[in-house]
Amino acid sequence: MTMTIESGPIGGIPAYGLNFGCSTNPDAIFDLPSQFDFYEGGGLDITFVGFGEADQHGNINVSRLPKRYPGIGGFIHVTQPTGKVVFCGSFTAAGLNVKIEGDQVKIIQEGKIKKFVDQVKEITFSGDYAREKGQPVLIATERAVFELREEGMVLTEVAPGIDLERDILGQMEFKPIIAEDLKEMPPEIFMEKQTRDSFHNLNLKEKFNRL
Repeated sequence: MTMTIESGPIGGIPAYGLNFGCSTNPDAIFDLPSQFDFYEGGGLDITFVGFGEADQHGNINVSRLPKRYPGIGGFIHVTQPTGKVVFCGSFTAAGLNVKIEGDQVKIIQEGKIKKFVDQVKEITFSGDYAREKGQPVLIATERAVFELREEGMVLTEVAPGIDLERDILGQMEFKPIIAEDLKEMPPEIFMEKQTRDSFHNLNLKEKFNRL
């Protein structure tokens, strides 16, 4: 697995927080325009990015948020041409407090802002375009996983300890399609030691099948 950052590093270990944009021990560093040429040409197999809002059509908004207008940046360049996209973030925002007890997820305080809305305020990633080109799209949160399919947004996994009606459907402005084979998210991902041990015991093919 080779990780990249839009600022130019190829390989190595990306930094986080205020140091985001740098990498430790990268294999190469491109100038930013060349990096975006690589992205736009389909150079990425998979990308993991955040999201501000998502709607029933699979559209994502990160550019126009409540009281903030951060803009698009390189979001479209990184997401639309990539083989597979995984949007990662909390289910709600502004005050959300989540606790993990053993392998159970507990919502201590719900966020004031719903992120799964009828219609996003601005389309930064087009769900219609993704479906048209057959691009696999997932949205992963602390309590649920959704998959964008031809028929719409499908709920495929629910975290252990989460109530479907109260914690998921009750916190959305639209009702997603619920998969016939709705699964529980693997409990080991919420258990610090077991996550590392069990993942390292998988062969390489099994590890990539988890993505």
